[in-house]
Amino acid sequence: MKFSEIVQKLDVPFHSLTSNVELDPEITGLAPIDEAPTGTLSYIEGGKFTAMVNKTTASAVILPPDVQLQEQAIERGIAWLADPEPRLLFAKAIALFYKPFRPDVGIHPSAVIHPSVQIGRDIYVGPNVVIQAGVKLGNEVCIHPNVVIYPRTEIGERTVLHANCTIHERTIIGANCVIHSGAVIGAEGFGFVPTKSGWFKMEQSGCTVLEDGVEVGCNSTIDRPAVGETRIAQNTKIDNLVQIGHGCQIGSNCALAAQVGLAGGVKVGNNVLLAGQVGVANQAQIGNGAIATAKSGIHNDVEPGAIVSGVPAVSHKIFLKASAIYSRLPEMYQFFKQIQRHNSEK
Repeated sequence: MKFSEIVQKLDVPFHSLTSNVELDPEITGLAPIDEAPTGTLSYIEGGKFTAMVNKTTASAVILPPDVQLQEQAIERGIAWLADPEPRLLFAKAIALFYKPFRPDVGIHPSAVIHPSVQIGRDIYVGPNVVIQAGVKLGNEVCIHPNVVIYPRTEIGERTVLHANCTIHERTIIGANCVIHSGAVIGAEGFGFVPTKSGWFKMEQSGCTVLEDGVEVGCNSTIDRPAVGETRIAQNTKIDNLVQIGHGCQIGSNCALAAQVGLAGGVKVGNNVLLAGQVGVANQAQIGNGAIATAKSGIHNDVEPGAIVSGVPAVSHKIFLKASAIYSRLPEMYQFFKQIQRHNSEK
């Protein structure tokens, strides 16, 4: 694909063709800026990568709106596109070269589908899929091999269920969702009541709801509650190996990184970011736009827009100050020992 074709398809107003029409290389693929061979398109985001303009062998790059970087690229014979969000534009460029695997429409003969299942048009159901009574499948749903869907579940249009995921009873999944391999949606929450004779199992009669555009990573679990619902609002993205407990309410446009764990009843606002291995205690509430950095342990409510770190989680600014002191603890300990020794000799 010619560079000029990419410019046209991405509809980018700022590019090198404006002043260098002859610089129109053939682009055969995409690559990271530090590994990009000739014939590829790459991108630069952030100041620490700007030096790569003078090192990369890519034939074209996506740059931030920086005239100096654009001039450097032209001097090296590299075509460029400029955008305030280079990474986002690069993501759009990937879609020009790569389309995810999508099997042909049809139902494999080994699939077991209850007669009461409502099936939309243009769906794919792979080998060894089991779909139980009362399930509703929207149009263009794609169900890969070995998926099990329990009774009275609803799957929205164009949703993709990857191989070996399990959808438990009464779960509602919206349109354009993606559930990756090994994920379990709507399984029983961890509900046991202590008694003198041991644990009494509380049946989990609630349901789990995933709104439109939700994505759930491999081997993640989202539990249903004893009563009511666990709900993940639209366009929230959940990484691999995430545990969301019974009765949690997650807002829209959130991102939960790998190994995040939410105890039961947690409420998360909109546009919240939880980095890897964040743990949130039972019933805690996290406000809109809050960020928890990696391995934070959240035991109490977090204000909207706050950035928290550490265990237990505190303001990120306080955490940075405490971290700086932590590295000096051996030195401080020796100092206090000297003071103690001095006082004891008086």
